[in-house]
Amino acid sequence: MVTKLVTLLASSAILSACDPKLPEQFASSIVYCSEGSPESFNPQLITSGTTIDAISLQLYDRLLDLDASTGELIPGLAKNWQVSNDGTEYLFNLRANVQFHQTHYFTPSRTLQAEDVVFTFNRISDPTHPYHFQGGGSYPYFQSVAWSNLVESVTALDSYTIKFKLSQPNSSFLSMLATDFSAILSAEYAQQLLDNNTPAIIDILPIGTGPFLFKEYQKDVLIRYHRHPNYWRELAKPEQLVFDIVPNNARRMAKLLTHECDIIAYPRVPELKLISKRSDVDIQESTNMNVGFWAFNTQKAPFDNIKVRQALSLAINRDAIMQAVYYGYATPATSLLPPTSWAFNPNLEPTTYDPIAAKALLKEAGYSKGFNMDIWAMPVQRLYNPNAIKMAELIQADLAQIGVKAKIVTYEWNSFRRKLTNFEHDSVLIGWAADNADPDNFFRPLLSCSAAITGTNRANWCDESFDQLINQAILTADQKQRRSYYWAAQQYLFEQVPLVSIAHSQRFQALNIDVKGVAINPYGGISLATATKVKQ
Repeated sequence: MVTKLVTLLASSAILSACDPKLPEQFASSIVYCSEGSPESFNPQLITSGTTIDAISLQLYDRLLDLDASTGELIPGLAKNWQVSNDGTEYLFNLRANVQFHQTHYFTPSRTLQAEDVVFTFNRISDPTHPYHFQGGGSYPYFQSVAWSNLVESVTALDSYTIKFKLSQPNSSFLSMLATDFSAILSAEYAQQLLDNNTPAIIDILPIGTGPFLFKEYQKDVLIRYHRHPNYWRELAKPEQLVFDIVPNNARRMAKLLTHECDIIAYPRVPELKLISKRSDVDIQESTNMNVGFWAFNTQKAPFDNIKVRQALSLAINRDAIMQAVYYGYATPATSLLPPTSWAFNPNLEPTTYDPIAAKALLKEAGYSKGFNMDIWAMPVQRLYNPNAIKMAELIQADLAQIGVKAKIVTYEWNSFRRKLTNFEHDSVLIGWAADNADPDNFFRPLLSCSAAITGTNRANWCDESFDQLINQAILTADQKQRRSYYWAAQQYLFEQVPLVSIAHSQRFQALNIDVKGVAINPYGGISLATATKVKQ
């Protein structure tokens, strides 16, 4: 990796000549080198961190926000809210004078109103809504938390007041509204597109209320945003924000060092060690709510056999993975939940590396001669797994010791995710980064029966006992009682092994030393509205 990076740096002039020309320069411009292209410009339709980083906090706002320093919910587009005594009705009062984006394709005639919130959430839950099936009719995060079963109605009481009526109390409901997926859209823009018979454009040419507005997108090349001049909060510092799409890790680092990029996503640890002594680069590090895991497609044989899953868990050398993939910058995982979560079960013991016991379990399961399988590895670097290919190679070697022949499979990132959603994999190395502090954010989107239907449950695992535990946990607001359910759920996962939790990684970000006002959010997502460049 170091040799490759040095080679790229030596030929940076050639690279620059071959790159597409970035848009015209502004007095204040930030270039962020990202690892992949977005799947959509609507956060409702995806769960990909690559897409969320590029669009959610740049283009949109939510009813509620999360205080990055405390994890507490704070007002967003809703200036305040009230909850009924029985926990089934929520009233939200909107801020006045919140302006939508004005672009070459849309000019709003009014400010944000309650009908925009109603449109946003009814699109998700109402199959008869004219926009429900635009983009395929899949809303993976919302479907994974059974949103349509939970939310009976969303109604506008007046221009600035919205009422959500729930079918039952849900202690994680407010956290759902603060997720990156709960972006508020424009009902007026949607109606204009319907009138023009072009509704599909809503997710391609976005309109939001966020700090930046959309200007240009070239697939696999760049995304360009301009400052939203009428933003309701403090105006974004950069006049222009460019996401330069660079899938190759070493090339991203090379662009940072040649100052073609101001910030790069997910630098690898070996690269960080190489540049740590440079005076022109700042490296940020933070503990993050995430987990990297190895999920088995439990609807396929032999992964439908619990003894096979337990054997595979025992067969992998986690210590080797922690050193070769994470370089010690991660905490070994015993659960989906990171140790920093208030619901983390500290009583779970780490799974030991025991190939002899693994072989014995395979024999009990009827696979004494082993079997063939695939390990799908992400083609991009994510904070929860900085090198999925390397991890797959290590696991492949470990499995060979117990007679299991593993083939490593990868695809272009968007194709990879699409095939995963169709459950074409045997197993996959992937993960999750939470965007709020509620433990439910780890369990229902990843392993509920609802998530198996939508495809975000990579283990394709639907277990009524597990669902009952996590559903009971959201029926009460008592944290002690919730913790008891989550402890039981984690113990049950430890025994059933639909997936193997591997690590909770530190998050890194590398910046040009001139860039200020950018910090790592422990709850994921990237906000660049406060980024500035100040020459040293």
